[in-house]
Amino acid sequence: QVQLVESGGGSVQAGGSLRLSCTASKYIGCMAWFRQAPGKEREAVATIDRDKRTYYADSVKGRGTISQDSAKNMLYLQMYSLKVEDTAMYYCAARIVGLCVGYLDNIHEYNYWGQGTRVTVSS
Repeated sequence: QVQLVESGGGSVQAGGSLRLSCTASKYIGCMAWFRQAPGKEREAVATIDRDKRTYYADSVKGRGTISQDSAKNMLYLQMYSLKVEDTAMYYCAARIVGLCVGYLDNIHEYNYWGQGTRVTVSS
């Protein structure tokens, strides 16, 4: 079993920044951030594969950085230049079954999920 706990969400004005954190109960090399806005499907924001390559959704490319601290079992998402449309619940996800190469942006690729942390961006 893997436990994932997100933190760092909150309310911020458009143009601001936030850093989301995900604490994992153990180190997992294949992880991702997803988000779900009200009334919309959960979508990938950023992923990191087994070779530490990072991938981003077009909507956040250039405005976000996913990173991992293996010593602390932590995953981060630094978001810059936030927009109102970034408002959503953000989820940390981990994949422990199957290969972890490339951009894995489907929710079914991941085996474990956190409870989410809410980000609200106001204009």
